[in-house]
Amino acid sequence: MCADTPDTAVDTALPDYRDTVFLPDTTFAMRAGLPAREPEWLARWERLGVYDRLRETGKGRAPFVLHDGPPYANGHLHIGHALNKVLKDMVVRSQQMMGFDARYVPGWDCHGLPIEWKIEEQYRAKGLDKDAVDIVTFRQECRRFAEGWIDIQRDEFKRLGITGKWDRPYLTMDYHAEAVIADEFMKFVMNGSLYQGSKPVMWSPVEKTALAEAEVEYHDHTSHTIWVRFPVVGVEQDSLKDAVLKGWDDHPKTDGNSMDLKGASVVIWTTTPWTIPQNRAVAHGHGQGIDYAMYLIETLIEGSTARIGERVIVAKKLAETVKTAGKIASWVEVRDVSGDALNSMTLAHPYRGIAEGNGEWDYDVPMLPGDHVTDEAGTGFVHTAPSHGDDDYQLGLKFGLAMTYNVEADGSYRTDLPVFGGQAILTAEGKEGPANVSNIKALHAQGALLAKGKLKHSYPHSWRSKAPLIFRNTPQWFVAIDKPLDDGMTTYGGSIRARALTSINQLVQWTPQTGRNRLHSMIEARPDWVLSRQRAWGVPLTCFVKKGAKPTAPDFLLRNADVNARIKAAFEADGADVWYVQGFKERVLEGIVDPLDYEQVFDVLDVWFDSGSTHAFVLRDREDGASDGIADLYLEGTDQHRGWFHSSMLQACGTKGRAPYRGVLTHGFTLDEKGMKMSKSLGNTVAPQQVIDEYGADILRLWVAQSDYTVDLRIGKEILKGVADSYRRLRNTMRYMLGALHGFDQAERLPMEQMPELDAWVLHRMAELDAEVRSGYARYDFQGVFREVFTFATTDLSAFYFDVIKDTLYCDGPDAVTRRAARTVLDLLYHRLTRWLAPILVFTMEEVWLERFPGEDSSVHLTDFPETPASWRNDALGAKWAQVRQVRRVVTAALEVQRTAKVIGSSLEAAPQVYVDSAALQAALNKVDMAQVAITSALALSTGSAPAGAFTLPDVPGVGVAFAAASGQKCQRCWQILPDVGSHKHPGVCKRCDTVLG
Repeated sequence: MCADTPDTAVDTALPDYRDTVFLPDTTFAMRAGLPAREPEWLARWERLGVYDRLRETGKGRAPFVLHDGPPYANGHLHIGHALNKVLKDMVVRSQQMMGFDARYVPGWDCHGLPIEWKIEEQYRAKGLDKDAVDIVTFRQECRRFAEGWIDIQRDEFKRLGITGKWDRPYLTMDYHAEAVIADEFMKFVMNGSLYQGSKPVMWSPVEKTALAEAEVEYHDHTSHTIWVRFPVVGVEQDSLKDAVLKGWDDHPKTDGNSMDLKGASVVIWTTTPWTIPQNRAVAHGHGQGIDYAMYLIETLIEGSTARIGERVIVAKKLAETVKTAGKIASWVEVRDVSGDALNSMTLAHPYRGIAEGNGEWDYDVPMLPGDHVTDEAGTGFVHTAPSHGDDDYQLGLKFGLAMTYNVEADGSYRTDLPVFGGQAILTAEGKEGPANVSNIKALHAQGALLAKGKLKHSYPHSWRSKAPLIFRNTPQWFVAIDKPLDDGMTTYGGSIRARALTSINQLVQWTPQTGRNRLHSMIEARPDWVLSRQRAWGVPLTCFVKKGAKPTAPDFLLRNADVNARIKAAFEADGADVWYVQGFKERVLEGIVDPLDYEQVFDVLDVWFDSGSTHAFVLRDREDGASDGIADLYLEGTDQHRGWFHSSMLQACGTKGRAPYRGVLTHGFTLDEKGMKMSKSLGNTVAPQQVIDEYGADILRLWVAQSDYTVDLRIGKEILKGVADSYRRLRNTMRYMLGALHGFDQAERLPMEQMPELDAWVLHRMAELDAEVRSGYARYDFQGVFREVFTFATTDLSAFYFDVIKDTLYCDGPDAVTRRAARTVLDLLYHRLTRWLAPILVFTMEEVWLERFPGEDSSVHLTDFPETPASWRNDALGAKWAQVRQVRRVVTAALEVQRTAKVIGSSLEAAPQVYVDSAALQAALNKVDMAQVAITSALALSTGSAPAGAFTLPDVPGVGVAFAAASGQKCQRCWQILPDVGSHKHPGVCKRCDTVLG
């Protein structure tokens, strides 16, 4: 049957029939030229107003709302941004084409430290002091900085082919947004969950502000490690009568004093020597199953700071570790130390008496049971500084330990602290200050240092300044997540935590399911939410506190609906800057309460509260939001389980009573080809624009579609080459289809009931695939959708169906049922493939669409997936043609042997004999033109075993092929070798071609 271009084997003595063959005809280029052409389609979509037109045509449809997690407006896009936005775009486009009114309003996070930090850097470069500048002026500079980057990022997102309401995005710094954020905050004021507390929080000495867990990242850090003696100075003997004294025998090395715990030392281990001045207790884990013992030191290794004859108490499991660290050659275990014995002890602070005439550390240090103590590392005892760690703080609350206020906002000790006053823990540059070393030296001078060392471990850093953090006790504003709320919304629980856990378990669909587990464990274990930041660029905590009242007093916070309404109205009119204008307090309090009785709070809200509130001013307040204020989908990276997913959940559970989303989709991070994290210093980053400039945005989008986004994704030159190769194969399929459909019109369409079996099989495959595509898009399984469509296009179509029907398309007459059937099927394939792939390859499928349907108002993105009749599905036909294709495999493999041996040059030179040992299979094959399917000039079928020497394939049992050459002459039009060639009106052609020529 005819090949692509029948021009090399034409007998010059006969007429040239090339012009009578219906060859493919298309202007669709083989080379895409995407980098140059994609901007043309972007401009076209802009002129068409595609997104707004979809909103008009979508009226009355069920809405589908993907709520955009706002990126931060402070730099060019990275590959993670591209991954995220392309996934969102594929969701929105596919949902729209499946019949929903799919809305997507892009947004930006505009407040916060990164922008403020940039403006401060500009000030420092000019030698200016930020604190000397009017705060409103400073905030307006931050606003202008954000506006500039929004415009840049908007163009970069649009270049990726992302559809959305780009001319009216949401910004957290819009006046209405700031008003709503303040209003949402004031709901926490009114429902009783907001309180001011003094407790340790993650603190950045570089940025001089508290940070939330979502603003923290962990990097390797080398810390000092120290083993410190806390002397036992007191024992409550009554509590030891039964638990300690009974059964104790003197040890010969203890000089008869073994029953006296006084004089022994409890040894603690810590990686933060700077916290020792803040110690208020030592915690033990006897109740956690940790066994303790007293050890008498006998001999030492040179350089040890231990003392022969001293007694130390440590966990048994960690004894050898302590012994090695302390350079102790030998010691002897004197006896066990029970939990009652530990609880009976009173310790001295290691700095007791360090400053003559100053009693800073002359207090007793209690021994306390702690649930958080383990024997995985250290000594089994935990030095407890309630002001500098959450476990320590909780233990302090339980036992009434005093808080300390020794560390200032810049990470240095208060100036009047004895010995260490003014020393920095961390410098303004984020480097280690002298505090750690000073403490180590002081402990050594006190005789308290048993050992020291260094430890490389994972340590919290600010994700903005990249500097290490400390836990620091400061007055901050918190939302209590376990307190029953006074808001009447108890359907899913009374407290924020209860509502969040119910939402996670009952109201939200998770993709993948592991996202549920991660957020659930975080919410289940998290402490109260720290809302306050000590910065300038953000929405202020719009509240007032009563002068002189304690934070625990009922009237400490002003709770007044009229005041709140005035604040919101002022923000709507002039933005949050008005909070800082002189006289604002008097303006909103006048006539309601006496302004002189109240102080205005000037902390700003955590930016995660801003983004967590977006459901209110986007989903609730916009006409293109969601009628119930709940999104169908939030889609972000895995880091947002502690970020936007988390803060949105907490915020909405406090103000709406439930999660603001019905579905959450999570994607992984982007890595280089070797699986390493991308880093500018390593030179392994891949910028979106770099890929677009070389390949085009569709290749980047196809990389996303081909990847399993539920895990970390790799990208690099070799991977992109593979993606580009898949694209070229798919493009060639679409190009062939366009060429074969040249001139097709509706009059040519063949009714479904007249379809030959081969073409009906393709309809069956389309029906199967339609179900898979719709199901895959509904599950956000873009990898699965593309894999199925790509396999169908390249294997079922290009490698089989297109190959088989070439002769029909090229050589059958225009009115022939066979040609009409093939072209009808090609048209149906075109409409499905083009639209099924449109959410992924937005530019290429638009090009394919316009090749057939040009016009100023034409766009594939204004169409839906076509309905595919259920009647096309024919599983029995599908099973039969699976067998047919297996037989074809044996035939083509047998012919390839003959081709390799140069017996034949083309499969049309063959007329093989095919043997099948199954009568049922032969009966099925008898109704199939196997010569057409195998692309031979003739083919004979026989039932029974193949003769010796016949070609077989091991994985297709029961089928054998005996080669035979085709007999007759070569048709000069279709190239088949047939006996009747030369016996018709037109010289040198077969009967079929003679009929077509007329």
